[in-house]
Amino acid sequence: MKKIFISFLIVFMLVGCASSSDEAGKSQKSNEKGGTLNVAYMAQPPTLDPHATVSVATTEIGRNIFESLLAFNERNEAAPLLAESFESSEDLKSITFKLRKGVKFHNGKEMTADDVVASMERWRELNGKANTYFSKSEFVKEDDYTVVLKMDKPFTIAKYILATNINFPAIMPKEVIENAPKAGVKEYIGTGPFKLEEWKQDQYIKMVKNEDYQSPRNELDGLVGKKDPMVDELVFHIVPDESTRTAGIQTGEYDVSLEIPHDNFAALESDGNLETMTYTNGFNTVVFNKRNGLFSNEKARQALNLAVDKKEVMMAAFTDEKFYTQEHGLLAKEFVSWYSDKGKDKYDEYDPEAAKKLFKEAGYNGEELTILTTKDYNEQYHTAVVIQENLKKIGVKSKLEIYDWATLMEVREDDKFYDLMPMSYQVATDPTQINFLDSRTNYTGWSNSPEIDQLLDQLMVAPSDEEAKEIFGKLQEESWNYLPAIKFGDIDSVAAIRTNVKNFEMFHGPVFWNTTKSD
Repeated sequence: MKKIFISFLIVFMLVGCASSSDEAGKSQKSNEKGGTLNVAYMAQPPTLDPHATVSVATTEIGRNIFESLLAFNERNEAAPLLAESFESSEDLKSITFKLRKGVKFHNGKEMTADDVVASMERWRELNGKANTYFSKSEFVKEDDYTVVLKMDKPFTIAKYILATNINFPAIMPKEVIENAPKAGVKEYIGTGPFKLEEWKQDQYIKMVKNEDYQSPRNELDGLVGKKDPMVDELVFHIVPDESTRTAGIQTGEYDVSLEIPHDNFAALESDGNLETMTYTNGFNTVVFNKRNGLFSNEKARQALNLAVDKKEVMMAAFTDEKFYTQEHGLLAKEFVSWYSDKGKDKYDEYDPEAAKKLFKEAGYNGEELTILTTKDYNEQYHTAVVIQENLKKIGVKSKLEIYDWATLMEVREDDKFYDLMPMSYQVATDPTQINFLDSRTNYTGWSNSPEIDQLLDQLMVAPSDEEAKEIFGKLQEESWNYLPAIKFGDIDSVAAIRTNVKNFEMFHGPVFWNTTKSD
């Protein structure tokens, strides 16, 4: 079994990493080329246009077709991809991108600054985070191979947002952009190592090798550097059923199968025809309704943090320690440029008797609290059950309101409908992606902390990466004081790969461009 780290937006996420070691993230090298790689994939993407959706399926499938100016290297630094280089101005109010020359779209046209400006402006309009943070910015053509991002104020972490892997700023031909509706482009023409050949809805998405692919010259490094499309065809089979994905990888119908049920892990691990890997793909939380009800009081939120056994939650939700990690950090350890120990003392707290006292101080009078959950995602349901049991032990009444996922997404907008809601989130690649922090986005649970908002503002304009990291530490500590949500730990998922498949990696999602398959 291999264990690696991946930033991965969970299928049931509301929105939209670290390096894997040579041993943990890569298979044995192979020079064999050709053939068809069959992938059992969990979900049908709503579109393959990365500008138009935060769907993980769109990201993971679409990035074989499309590329962006920047992407993350193995150290999770923003690094050039379609850009040859990039440089921030001294006042941090502009970034100049020098484009790689000779890069061709799948239609044979060379990529120039006109295509980049059109693509980035459309992405800035459609991407929620970009629209928030770059609302008064613009991308400007300086010459055919130079583009400048001009911002109205210093923005230290702009490069991280530009390198984002979810809802990413794919570069497309200008003429495609000009004819594109907001719901998604109709022509999927990118610069990536594979070209779309056929999309049969709810069955498969078939790509073929881009024979004219212009790879970066430097060595492969995370999502940047040398990409070599080694197989002739890459086919994503849409297989929502877990048991079908499991059976298919065992029989050889599929070469790679993602999101294998934890219950099947032992059987697959012992199969000599398979290799298994676990990968961190998100974190498990409970979100508070901070606008109405008991948990609008900070003391009540602190009381729940004391009342709930975080290890018990993770074990119930994920069945075995190999499938989760107890971790307090809002940005994971593998993000060395951001990771902070701040708040760990609050994460480690577990004191039911102190919780009783705090609930009383917060005004709890025996009323029944509502925990909103779904059985569509077992981990959320099991998290809700453990919270309910832990509350019962200290005399706090609660009930579970259980809905299908689509209905839950609707009713969670009603601030009078629930008190608590277990939720799973993506592994954020920068502080702006931690969606429950910023009161101005009010993404989940209606956060309202002037202190957190102020720290976010300071972080955006920090004069250096080092100072931004220091501010983030303060932000994380304040988050554990204010508690917009309680993080229980990081979540691991399972992939299975046939042993005749080499060089398959997971880094911010599955990486197929250097993967080979032998007979």
